[in-house]
Amino acid sequence: MGLLSQGSPLSWEETQRHADHVRLHGILQFLHIYHAVKDRHKDVLKWGDEVEYMLVSFDHENKKAQLVLSGEELLETLQEKGERTNPNHPTLWRPEYGSYMIEGTPGQPYGGTMSEFNTVEDNMRKRRKEATSLLGENQALCTITSFPRLGCPGFTLPEFKPNPVEGGASKSLFFPDEAINKHPRFSTLTRNIRHRRGEKVVINVPIFQDKNTPCPFIETFPEDDEAAKASKPDHIYMDAMGFGMGNCCLQVTFQACSISEARYLYDQLATICPIVMALSAASPFYRGYVSDIDCRWGVISASVDDRTREERGLEPLKNNHYRISKSRYDSIDSYLSECGEKYNDIDLTKDKEIYEQLLQEGIDHLLAQHVAHLFIRDPLTLFEEKIHLDDANESDHFENIQSTNWQTMRFKPPPPNSDIGWRVEFRPMEVQLTDFENSAYVVFVVLLTRVILSYKLDFLIPLSKVDENMKVAQKRDAVLQGLFYFRKDICKGGNAMVDGRGKTTGSTEPAAEEYALMTIDTIINGKEGVFPGLIPILNSYLENMEVDVDTRCSILNYLKLIKKRASGELMTVARWMREFIANHPDYKQDSVITDEMNYSLLLKCNQIANELCECPELLGPAFRKVKYSGSKTDSSN
Repeated sequence: MGLLSQGSPLSWEETQRHADHVRLHGILQFLHIYHAVKDRHKDVLKWGDEVEYMLVSFDHENKKAQLVLSGEELLETLQEKGERTNPNHPTLWRPEYGSYMIEGTPGQPYGGTMSEFNTVEDNMRKRRKEATSLLGENQALCTITSFPRLGCPGFTLPEFKPNPVEGGASKSLFFPDEAINKHPRFSTLTRNIRHRRGEKVVINVPIFQDKNTPCPFIETFPEDDEAAKASKPDHIYMDAMGFGMGNCCLQVTFQACSISEARYLYDQLATICPIVMALSAASPFYRGYVSDIDCRWGVISASVDDRTREERGLEPLKNNHYRISKSRYDSIDSYLSECGEKYNDIDLTKDKEIYEQLLQEGIDHLLAQHVAHLFIRDPLTLFEEKIHLDDANESDHFENIQSTNWQTMRFKPPPPNSDIGWRVEFRPMEVQLTDFENSAYVVFVVLLTRVILSYKLDFLIPLSKVDENMKVAQKRDAVLQGLFYFRKDICKGGNAMVDGRGKTTGSTEPAAEEYALMTIDTIINGKEGVFPGLIPILNSYLENMEVDVDTRCSILNYLKLIKKRASGELMTVARWMREFIANHPDYKQDSVITDEMNYSLLLKCNQIANELCECPELLGPAFRKVKYSGSKTDSSN
């Protein structure tokens, strides 16, 4: 989860006093990196995935599932047995926001050969098996995006009550501070977001109006005036960073061969983000209720929204410099390549002094405005030992700002004095129940980057339309019901033909006829006379590549899953979870998820993940049955 410095965290008031210092030296650090590696090229493709996990305990006697607050201890053991003992260990483990969460990645990045695609699932299986082997009885490592009863009484093990009084990190009515990772970065982030904002974060998710759901659905919070004012009718109210950052996701990072290729990939993939997010939808439940959304994106965006009332446009600017249109966690605000410049139709708030400084240092307009936009934000955490740094050899101040701008895509300069190249991070995907599904989504995105570069494909549309797509993607059943703006002719190449310097030619204004509203089925699978489809293009690419039989079989199985999710032949995880709850014998069609319903759902999820039962409506015949069980939980029920 970004930069993890060690040391003594400063309070918000102390951090704020050093904000200009951090921004000043963050820019100097960026300039040192840029000038050192701007001409670097011919880096080979390297890439890797990040999977986030939750630790779940099953009480079979009382039919209750809880989140186990032992992530730090498990992480310490995994690192001690793994990378600290063997630098070439096949897995790496890192902390995450929740003390019930851990993050796993491959030990070394994957390379550029096609056969690497056939190792992704095996490595994910190793991770699941490795961590599961260290769990207690009736505990499981679950890849679920959102825990359905997060924030409900007794959702953690051991159980803790929230502390909404002054002194706590979140002051939440629902989320105890004990559920936050003990590393000081996480509680400091939580506290400083609240202090900077001037009030608790506000998350309102529309309730799913079922047959017996109260209409209007209204929660009352007589003990908390702030909650009473912030909560909305017909919405599920949440008030803490943990409701967003305490969810799990699936991410992929690529190393490009040069800065121009990284910028090109950043732009092209930005248009794909809402499509893949809708395809991977996996989080329909919040705080024990059935919601009317399928994705976590808006929840996590609100959970870290540190903008003051002035910055949100609710009061005149007095103490702040800018009106800021989005949370720190949102979709990108500008394309980076020259072919994307004419599609930058969103008003971009930027620090003008930093922008001018970057231009004077030889940074081009597009990259300068991107960085100057990131740097309108304040640092949220700062450690006393990390205030004064060697700007030529360290990048902590740059990363302080960069890593707390959590956008759909992240453009990542190389770390100072490293052999790592320019990278791009793809961030919108929801984590899936099984290693097979997670591998399928990762392989789909990585393969798409190869095709984009090989065929010089052009997916660019006005960025405002991408933002509209992001809103649609989060809606219930968006994969089947939603219409998304997408470019009609992606093979013209006029805007996408990039020479060695990243220069492009073509018209300077986008035309409305370049794009149209399409279903995800059309975008993924194609429709004659409308759009060729991404899967057919990927299949065509594969036919022209030398690929061994096993790898080709694996890739085709993965693409088959994506294809069938897009067409509706297979359910998304979100749709499958909705169906499971709707058909549960205890469900009263009132949008309420009880402890026993939560237990039944998560037990089923864990059985599916460990291949202890079939789930054809979710996985279909594309799922390859492999003998493996990493589960330590089972029940005769």
